[in-house]
Amino acid sequence: MNPERYIKILKTHLDGELYRHSLGVADTAADLARRYGADRRKAYLAGLVHDFGKGYSPAWLRRKAARLGLRLDRVTAAETRLLHAPVGAALLPGKLGIKDPAVIRAVAFHTTGRRGMTLLEKIVYLADLIEPERSFPGVDGLRQLALVSLEGAVLAAVERTIGSILERGLLLHPRSVELRNSLLAGSRKNGGKK
Repeated sequence: MNPERYIKILKTHLDGELYRHSLGVADTAADLARRYGADRRKAYLAGLVHDFGKGYSPAWLRRKAARLGLRLDRVTAAETRLLHAPVGAALLPGKLGIKDPAVIRAVAFHTTGRRGMTLLEKIVYLADLIEPERSFPGVDGLRQLALVSLEGAVLAAVERTIGSILERGLLLHPRSVELRNSLLAGSRKNGGKK
């Protein structure tokens, strides 16, 4: 893995703000990986390319999904803001030569999450929300929580995301609800309240 190669591609493929966001997610993911015992190189790479699909229009992503034979669920098909994750993940082998299934899955699920997320998937999901360029009410609390509990921070992040989606009147992906419920159930099983 040569991150410089991917950085050059992303610099021309993404707009400036999204490019800086991708660098921030990569660095944050690598830091979280070091803290929680995941592969730092994979975390950095997945964070770096997590928004590769955002370099394309929703119409292009929809056409590409059809050409690739991707089976998009109803919510992803209806909410164009979600398309970049699964289609972007599917593009990684052909466009960037990234074939690592763990990296591809982390990219595919970085917007919705899912029940049974791997350590790498949780790290990229969280890094996307707490990287240094992010600014929203509660982000500093999420960053602090991420220093002490990955599970707790992911639970707080998905709950914040669900609340934001509901406030904006968008379709809520069932995978986000499943992630929240599985984390909450796991926390309760282990004696925590939340």
